[in-house]
Amino acid sequence: MKYSRQRELVLAEVKSSREHPTADMVYAALKADNPSLSLGTVYRNLNLLAQMGQIHKIGMPEGSDRFDGRTDEHYHMLCQKCGRVYDVQLDTLSELDGQIQSQTGFLVHSHDLIVRGVCRACQQ
Repeated sequence: MKYSRQRELVLAEVKSSREHPTADMVYAALKADNPSLSLGTVYRNLNLLAQMGQIHKIGMPEGSDRFDGRTDEHYHMLCQKCGRVYDVQLDTLSELDGQIQSQTGFLVHSHDLIVRGVCRACQQ
């Protein structure tokens, strides 16, 4: 694939963020230092990077997709009060794919889990 400076900027922004940003958040973070950057370019590059496996796209049923620089196996928690998305490691689900295949014959390629609730900060 041909090198793109804008793609590298988008990738670096997602990888450095712990916010699991939306496309709008990535655009806002990069626009001041990159005035020629368009929101459409950010969307295209985020989706391309996700297709290439360099970032993870988190489909949010009740809002804009979020993007994660972590591509290892992990899950997400969504605070329904502040809207933040947090990473969570759930070792108890590490055998889920094998259990599904052994019980049903269904070969799992991937899965996403979003746990909804209220984060510690919002509970106080």
